[in-house]
Amino acid sequence: MSYSIFFELLPSTLADGLVLGLLYASIALGYTMVYGVLGLINFAHSEIFMVGAIVAVEVLTYVLLGSGLHPLLQLLLAMSVAAAAAAALAGLAERVAYRPLRRSNAPKLAPLITAIGISLFLQDAVRFVESLFGQFIRPFPSMPFFDNTIQVSSTLSVPMKSIVILVVAGAMLGGLTYTVNRTRLGKAIRAVATDRMAASLMGINVNRIVLQTFLIGGALAGVAGTLYALQFGRVDPFTGFIPGLKAFTAAVLGGIGSIPGAMVGGILLGLLEMLIGTFVPLLTDNAIGTEYKDIFAFGILILILILKPSGLMGRSSTEKV
Repeated sequence: MSYSIFFELLPSTLADGLVLGLLYASIALGYTMVYGVLGLINFAHSEIFMVGAIVAVEVLTYVLLGSGLHPLLQLLLAMSVAAAAAAALAGLAERVAYRPLRRSNAPKLAPLITAIGISLFLQDAVRFVESLFGQFIRPFPSMPFFDNTIQVSSTLSVPMKSIVILVVAGAMLGGLTYTVNRTRLGKAIRAVATDRMAASLMGINVNRIVLQTFLIGGALAGVAGTLYALQFGRVDPFTGFIPGLKAFTAAVLGGIGSIPGAMVGGILLGLLEMLIGTFVPLLTDNAIGTEYKDIFAFGILILILILKPSGLMGRSSTEKV
């Protein structure tokens, strides 16, 4: 591979990697919120993200498309509905499935198994509902505005949808960071995350705070699902599995439980995937294809966890006995 090709492809590869990383980070925020409060890996989060994506596509296709509203306003309205639907679903899962386990002091493995069960249930439920309408795969409706490009340099043009993802994902990070660090709700969330028993003794309604944490995580998943559908142009009942796994990887890579860590881990993972997927096939004359990028990404994750198990920005915890 010549240096000219490398420098020609590098700007667009970095831009695509940043967008992909922010998508992973947006999903990872929901994982890290719930884990920070409960120490629970909520694997159902990936399917809540999928439901948000499908709701957004359905609202755009059957309600907003052709309404005469500006495409950005249509997207924001669909995103709001998707966030509300995903938040309601996450809250229902907490109230019906997770809270009874906490009340009964169930073994730590029980919530994890429950999360996997909820994930499988949501996959099949959405597949059943979508099959009733005869369309298993839902394409994102044609909205030429988001395919327009802005020429940044002679070698880099950025689609409008990438700019939307950058702005919305940045706003999500800023808003969540402000909420957790500067508001009364955030103070209560941090108190429950630190010591649930002590928080309860101080007059904090722990169940309500946990529910609100799930609602926030679900809303973030709905927004992330809308952005994912915008970027990749189609969704189906299994859309959440691979992005959810990558987002969980990003959360662990950055330090699960850390909001900045989720963003850093997502961006690093996205950049890594795009760089490997673009340049390794060129360097090996396609002997190693783009599909091997996941092997490299997870391999580096394993290496980082061996060297720093708490992740890049996580804190090591000690337990006194």
